[in-house]
Amino acid sequence: MVITYVRPDKNFDAALEQLQLINSYAISHNLSVDDEFIDHVSQNKRLNERTHVTEYFQSKAGCTLLIYDVWVLSTDMEDLIQMFSCLLKNEFNVHFIKQSVIISSKSSVMLVLGLIDQLRQTLQNDSKKVVGRPKGSKSNSKFDRYINEIITYIKEKKSVSEMARALKVSRSSLKDYIESRELKQVAFGSLLPIAPENAEEQVINTIICPN
Repeated sequence: MVITYVRPDKNFDAALEQLQLINSYAISHNLSVDDEFIDHVSQNKRLNERTHVTEYFQSKAGCTLLIYDVWVLSTDMEDLIQMFSCLLKNEFNVHFIKQSVIISSKSSVMLVLGLIDQLRQTLQNDSKKVVGRPKGSKSNSKFDRYINEIITYIKEKKSVSEMARALKVSRSSLKDYIESRELKQVAFGSLLPIAPENAEEQVINTIICPN
């Protein structure tokens, strides 16, 4: 079974940007997604407050999990280590789309540590970030809640008029949304950058040791 987990974060990427690359990755790797979990509730809550997430993962043991980046699991290092430990203990195969790597219980310890250290470095540099919307991200839209349905309709080759009637929304506004979000490209998997051949080595080499 293949599942996806998406958690928007105001300091990182919105749900749309994550879905774009996850969908492209799934198509390019001939993976059929059986279930999507878009988590609009967690935000930056600690893991013990995210029971809807932990219960979901516990019910999906042994699945293939597609996730955009490490921070999606958690931006708290203690919680992240616990998430990694429990996912691997429960025999998940976790595909990190941004890094183009897959981890499982059989993965190299250095690869897992490399992923964790990448996030540590990102959080350490947070104070240098410019306050405001991340570069390249798009503002929220009333259509965001319909994104899964819209992508499905596009795959089914429904017209914008048919989609608008099904969703009971304005055709012109929906058309603008589809074009601005490049949802046709999302639906057919044409947005994924080429993965490097030595992706695992690159992740390991990002580890920074103290002087």
